[in-house]
Amino acid sequence: MDYKKLFKNYIFPISTISGSIIGVGFFSLPYIANKVGILVMLAYFVILTGLILIIHLIFGEISLRTPDYKRFPGFVGFYLGRIPQLFSFASVILGYFGVLLVYLIVGGQFLNSLLSPLLGQNQFLYTLIYFLLATIIVYLGISAISKFEFVALIFLFVSFILVFIKGLPVFSLENIFICNLGLGVWDFFLPYGAIVFSLWGVGLIPEAEEMLRGNKKSLKRVIIFSTLIPAIFFIIFTLIVLGITGSNTTESALTGLNDYLGNGVVLISLLMGVVITFSAFITHGLSLKRILTFDLGIKEKQAVIIACFTPMILFLLGLNSFIGMISFVGGVLLGIDGIMILLMYRKIGGKKYLIYPLSIVFLLGIIYEIVYFIK
Repeated sequence: MDYKKLFKNYIFPISTISGSIIGVGFFSLPYIANKVGILVMLAYFVILTGLILIIHLIFGEISLRTPDYKRFPGFVGFYLGRIPQLFSFASVILGYFGVLLVYLIVGGQFLNSLLSPLLGQNQFLYTLIYFLLATIIVYLGISAISKFEFVALIFLFVSFILVFIKGLPVFSLENIFICNLGLGVWDFFLPYGAIVFSLWGVGLIPEAEEMLRGNKKSLKRVIIFSTLIPAIFFIIFTLIVLGITGSNTTESALTGLNDYLGNGVVLISLLMGVVITFSAFITHGLSLKRILTFDLGIKEKQAVIIACFTPMILFLLGLNSFIGMISFVGGVLLGIDGIMILLMYRKIGGKKYLIYPLSIVFLLGIIYEIVYFIK
């Protein structure tokens, strides 16, 4: 077996897409599952994993038919014209701001929980440190981002196994099936935006396609593995955290493990959270910087300032609700991107039996999340 080709054609491209998917959204899933019930959550997972996989495969097909070195708005302009492209720029950039803001919120929480026993509680200070370090790396750029993602994913899975082993003595199946009652009808749609946010990996598909130069026929398999690996991991993570913490599950999952696991395991878990969110912030920050530079012609320094400082300003303005932000970004902004992808798919002769039903799903999701966010 040629291991060099294996890494080049599969492991690194899969790590690139999977690493962008395994960001921060999955930390919200145990809490949401505890709210709506595990059976409802699993039903959402099966349906939405299928939907997102189809969207990823469609965008992979579009990417293969499009000249290289374009990012999402460039694809929209190429297929749909100038006006949709401008709309796409607004949606994508706002989406990136929302994603980066979520990483700041949760990354700062994890860093605070990790370092507060030594340096004291100061949520804002730790968020600022997290922001400054990430911004410096985004400015410098990472030429080997796929290798960085691969190492981060290995660290994630090792840490996850440790949490599972340590949590076995306090794990209970009864905790999994506990459901907080008193939800309104609208609340049962709560998993939609969070799961879409957690599984979305469109942004790095062009990166993976460019990495596969000379072997682009393997892109479809890369996309399938890159989508299913995170989905399976998210389900297992949700079940294990719920089995340990039950009705005491917190919004960001890891911070609620402290009362159930030893300090050493909790510290490893929190370090895992910091590494994963930090890695994802850098990946998405670099992607946004490239959109601003390649597609809008903004100079690199200004692009870094726009990409990284805007989420920090939003955080300072008080937008710091983890569940609220991922639900809005996943349901509304990524829903708009999904509809754009389906419109591009129609342009290349895509299957109508996929285009219209999926467009309706995204449209209903957008309406629901806007109403829920306003409420």
